[in-house]
Amino acid sequence: MEIRDYLNHQKKRVDEALDLLFQKETRREYGVLAEGIRYSLLAGGKRIRPVLALATIEALGVDSEPLLPLVLPLELIHTYSLVHDDLPSMDNDDLRRGRPTNHVVYGEAAAILAGDALLTHAFTLLSDPVYDSILSYSRRISVIYELSVASGLAGMVGGQFLDIVSEGRSLTLQELENLHRHKTGALLRASVRIGALLGGAGETEMAGLTRYGEAIGIAFQIADDLLDVEGTAAEMGKAIGKDAGKHKNTYPGLVGVDRARALAEEKRQEAHEAVALLGMKGEPLRDLASYIIERRN
Repeated sequence: MEIRDYLNHQKKRVDEALDLLFQKETRREYGVLAEGIRYSLLAGGKRIRPVLALATIEALGVDSEPLLPLVLPLELIHTYSLVHDDLPSMDNDDLRRGRPTNHVVYGEAAAILAGDALLTHAFTLLSDPVYDSILSYSRRISVIYELSVASGLAGMVGGQFLDIVSEGRSLTLQELENLHRHKTGALLRASVRIGALLGGAGETEMAGLTRYGEAIGIAFQIADDLLDVEGTAAEMGKAIGKDAGKHKNTYPGLVGVDRARALAEEKRQEAHEAVALLGMKGEPLRDLASYIIERRN
């Protein structure tokens, strides 16, 4: 299956499952807050994080269908991070995925609470006893730990802070990679490792999948940085060129466009080599690594 067909197939599965969350009862009780949550959650996007988890589960020879609800928290966490990143006190963006951002539509207070609700609901889903028959609680605790570390101070939140405090200050390549290993890479790495935990990966498989997740985490950020320089607002669905305007550290800004592309290619090769042990079942993961680098949005 071609990678775009594969992505569309998996995205459709994820979208349909996400649409079942925060249904009529929640909307009746919480009104605009619930509407705002669904506005951002169902705004589209590639669903790369849950798709990576599903691809990992399937690469391990496990049926992903019963485990689908347990990868949705990855998208809830990702969406919460976008809602908060767009706030005036953070990146102050008015456009996301081709539409006005959450705080523009619903106000800043409602946007903060929508993000908070998405974050906490991710862990409500993972800890819900209804899933005891699908996956043991002890294994779900491992997933909860993986997601909480990747989302918090040692991951995405810490990385966002490092990004903020580094504005206007020149970083070394090592410092920049450390920043993005937290801000962007942590949740992508966790997506793969969570898929591995759900799929019952052995020690050798987990080690290879972890290396894969780390490589694509950095590759994803390099691709984003390049798109901010070379992409268009129509392709990206948001304003471009803001990194340079805010004096943010980026790969093209630090090492140049050509070297940034070469670094992304190195990460692609690392990712491909890391999942070679999975044979043909790992093909979607290899294709996803290439897609992450070659995408136009």
